[in-house]
Amino acid sequence: MLKMTLRELEVFCAINHTGSVTAAAEQLGLSQSAASGALAELERRLGCTLFDRIGRRVVLNEHGRFLLPRAQELLGQAIDLESSYTAGAPSRLHIAASLTIGNFVLPSLLGELMQARPEDRYEVAIGNSQQVVDLLLDSRADIGLIEAPISHRQLVNELWLSDEMAIFARADHPLAQQEPNLSDLAATPWIMREPGSGVRQMLESMLLPHLGGINILLELGSGEAVREAVRLGLGISCGSKRAIARELACGEFVMIPLPNIPMLRRFYLVWHAEKRLTSGAERLRAACHQRLKMEGAYH
Repeated sequence: MLKMTLRELEVFCAINHTGSVTAAAEQLGLSQSAASGALAELERRLGCTLFDRIGRRVVLNEHGRFLLPRAQELLGQAIDLESSYTAGAPSRLHIAASLTIGNFVLPSLLGELMQARPEDRYEVAIGNSQQVVDLLLDSRADIGLIEAPISHRQLVNELWLSDEMAIFARADHPLAQQEPNLSDLAATPWIMREPGSGVRQMLESMLLPHLGGINILLELGSGEAVREAVRLGLGISCGSKRAIARELACGEFVMIPLPNIPMLRRFYLVWHAEKRLTSGAERLRAACHQRLKMEGAYH
């Protein structure tokens, strides 16, 4: 006979999410004593503690980290099962997306999904590719969309869209007035994204071997900050053509050609290997596959 209950697992996951028993109880509509009792009973059944107490916060220990994805998987299955008996029951999907995807691709995908199922809700966290991976590993996102390949035994990744990269500068930049050689590109000041971003990884793997080195003037934590620095004439940069389409169209930015250097990367769908995708995540994945077909990226 099963001993642990879904309520105990729900309290456990809520405590991890909020960082305290008090906040978890408030989130679930329970008294603090009821939430504390549920956690204590779960730990008694399992024969181990699940959290370390650090000041006023509780942090998962090794036993808790092992349990978390499995508990979330069970709760997700229970929610899906319950929803299948409730006509039109809404779902809530937690998505993590890297910056180019989150700002320039994901909104239209979510618009399509919301039009088809207006009752569903979405929470989107946008950061660099490494931050997306961290959210998935911490089970704080159901599915991720990233701009760089990853290799991690706890994650499943699936090829998605193709994305063309471009070296770009303000229209009056000296390199925009000539056809630069590789030494010119290496010597000119660059505005770079931070380490861990998909653009930075792509630049280091595809372009750096040809240049031998890059004169990095600034490292900035968002694509918008990079574009603003280029707009101010501080240097050149590299980014997705999706992200600079408006500036290219109005003539504010120009692309600097790179003959014989491929500048194509792929986006990826990513999720936790130990968690089955929720129904909402499967709908997003299907929409991503449909977008892939529309862009003609199947090989």
